[in-house]
Amino acid sequence: MKLSFSKISLLFFLILSQFIFAQTKVSGVVLDKLNQPIPFANIVFKKSNVGVVANEDGHFYIESSQKFTDLIVSATGFSEKEIHLNESVTYNFRVQLKEMEALKEVVIFTGKTSKKNNPALEILRKIWERKRKNGLFQFNQYQMEKYEKVEFDMNTIDSAFMKNKIFKGMEFVFKHVDTSKVTGKTYLPIFINESLSEVYGDNRQKKVKEKLKANKTSGFEGNQQILSFIKDLYNDYSIYNNHLTFFDKSFTSPLSRTGIDVYNYVLRDSAYIDNKKCYNILFYPRRKNELTFKGDFWVNDTTFAIKKINMSVTKSANINWIKDIYIEQEFEVMNDSVFLLTRDYMMSDFALNKKEDSKGVYGKRTTLYRNHQFNQEKPLAFYKEEVNFIDNDVYKKSEEFWHENRFEKLNKDEAGVYKMLDTLQTVKKFKQMYNLVSILGSGYVEFKNFDYGPIFSSFGFNEVEGVRLRVGGRTFFGPNDPWRVQVFTAYGLNDQKFKYGLSGKWMIDKKNRVIVAAGNRRDIEQIGASLTTTNDVMGRSFASSALFTTGSNGKLTNINLTNLSVEVEPIKNLIFQLGISHRTLASASPTFSLDYFTNATRTATQSEVKQSEANIQIEYMPNRKTIGYGVERDVVDNPYSRFFINYSHGFKGVLNSDFKYEKIQLFYKQPIIIGPLGRTNITLELGKTFGTIPLGLMSVIPGNQTYFTIENTFSNLNFYEFVSDQYATLKWDHNFNGRIFSRIPYLRKLNWREIIGIRGVYGSISDENRLINASGLVYNAPENIYWEYSAGIGNIFKVFRIDFSWRGSYLNTTDATKFAIKGSFGFYF
Repeated sequence: MKLSFSKISLLFFLILSQFIFAQTKVSGVVLDKLNQPIPFANIVFKKSNVGVVANEDGHFYIESSQKFTDLIVSATGFSEKEIHLNESVTYNFRVQLKEMEALKEVVIFTGKTSKKNNPALEILRKIWERKRKNGLFQFNQYQMEKYEKVEFDMNTIDSAFMKNKIFKGMEFVFKHVDTSKVTGKTYLPIFINESLSEVYGDNRQKKVKEKLKANKTSGFEGNQQILSFIKDLYNDYSIYNNHLTFFDKSFTSPLSRTGIDVYNYVLRDSAYIDNKKCYNILFYPRRKNELTFKGDFWVNDTTFAIKKINMSVTKSANINWIKDIYIEQEFEVMNDSVFLLTRDYMMSDFALNKKEDSKGVYGKRTTLYRNHQFNQEKPLAFYKEEVNFIDNDVYKKSEEFWHENRFEKLNKDEAGVYKMLDTLQTVKKFKQMYNLVSILGSGYVEFKNFDYGPIFSSFGFNEVEGVRLRVGGRTFFGPNDPWRVQVFTAYGLNDQKFKYGLSGKWMIDKKNRVIVAAGNRRDIEQIGASLTTTNDVMGRSFASSALFTTGSNGKLTNINLTNLSVEVEPIKNLIFQLGISHRTLASASPTFSLDYFTNATRTATQSEVKQSEANIQIEYMPNRKTIGYGVERDVVDNPYSRFFINYSHGFKGVLNSDFKYEKIQLFYKQPIIIGPLGRTNITLELGKTFGTIPLGLMSVIPGNQTYFTIENTFSNLNFYEFVSDQYATLKWDHNFNGRIFSRIPYLRKLNWREIIGIRGVYGSISDENRLINASGLVYNAPENIYWEYSAGIGNIFKVFRIDFSWRGSYLNTTDATKFAIKGSFGFYF
């Protein structure tokens, strides 16, 4: 998943302070006799069910609201050690264990636990035998109340940093620090969102609906990027699934049937919980760098349903920007077939690195469920998802309402953070910091009702314009604007010509998102940068505005495009659009021609193409999540499939239009997460033009003459190397997410990720289209199928990816690029 986390992680700089609320707190490290850390040691308070598992470096933190005086530390292969606590709060404790001598009556599992004669695995197999869906799915219908609290906190800021001049005028925020029960680190809340909902489900119809009753936000309310990130941060999951997906990564569940191959399991204890006898099983990974957890769970001795589970991602897991993920779930076991999730807590520690003292941001979600009801049928229409519904009243509930309806009370620091964050946003220095981060995250400089940008498009270069300077902006009254206007102008230092673009959108019906759009653009464009095209006036061609390219490219086109369209979304994520357009195309370079013959004798030519066109397109994106209700919405960055089909009709004689034709294009992309093996993307494109057309209207197979990876292009093709009037392309790439490198010594420490891919295209050109070609460009179509294959390494320094691409066919073509290296930058989990 591509990461927009900088929008959050750079927003604030906070503080460290010591406030103690729990009765007993202990942090430290577990060592052997050589003072080497013992990974995944077991630490519990004596005569309690409160315990934790140390991390790979032997570090641990444990706390309880009760008073305990003794701590028991154990690890497989070492003698258990009981430690008396002289103080209720003890930090940086060093515990040294002695290696255990083998006893005849006890089987000792050292390092990797045995897969034979292990009582923990016998219990695990019984869990598998009774594995079932959540108890909700045992009924035809269900409904329940849900309370969810999402919070972001800055953590691990030392006192020296707290005294930095940057905090001058913001010292009042220091009064709201707290201590994490999971890590023992202090933190300061910077964002809280609370919501109350009613959840309905119909298992026969496979329908679920969540009706929002109330929502309350503190800190940067209305910031669409943060809300979008939050929405994508937490996916629904079941610990009984074989794999759990977080941040676009698939982790092996400790309850997975394949868990025995990636986890060590130890039967640690048994006890009564809510008058039900339960076994306690400890689990930790067999290998480093894999997407696994460490932790423990309590399982009922008769139903073998999970009562409680605590687990956290191991520090060596190959995932970026996240130091820790901690999950805690509690279930109410009703009987053998019904067990209900009552509490779900998840905490992620976002940080630039995974060092113990690194500063970061906690992202925490607490979800509570209650008042379950079953088999109360609702009509099917009840579950229809609203396309663009917003009830502003849910955001205006009083403090009295929240006090009466919260499932659990806020602690004193959470309660005070609402006022603190409102005050913080009035501080001039803080607003300046926030604006700087906002510019870096969105690419726009915010003014009153107008945003300047995108700033990253300010400079470009191509052979025709030379250095290209661009300025532009958009109206912005709020994230849910019903209308928006965008404008830009650009100037080339070589051709000394101004270009411009102007477009506007207006949502005339909010319920079905009926949007009218119009615009005009006069610019220089690289035709053929993409096969499946739209008439988006403000579309930007990376190929014609790249700063650096491989080889020369003067095959650029002057375009004057005017467009008018109307779109509607009658069903969520199903969009219909009807548009009309008129374009004028002419060569922008004396070394490139779009000429075509205008008579049968091939004696008269025309160099400019004027074309009027009408089109209808359908776009369907199941499972796509969006944020916002305005004319423009942010898309939550999660994998979803996309189906796009476009039919165009070219008119001859309308506004001096030159050609009559029909064109149909189809695009389909399907991402697939294959458990621990990574993520696959399959892309299919089909297209055909019926009628006679010149080069300017042909389907150019997209090449890539930049040094950077551009999606849906062919890395080893030059611009205009292949053209066609009908085509079919198939592209496949797979990211193993480090699955292979994690098993290779030395490479596993680098956390690199392996990517492989192959792509091919078939195309042809009709005789009629060949006959009118007067451009001087020799038409070549990939009739024998052009294909190339690639291998890449991602996650280099966490931000860089390099791809090596080889041409698989048409190797003897003049100036053929047989091997290419492309790179790309980005922030990825």
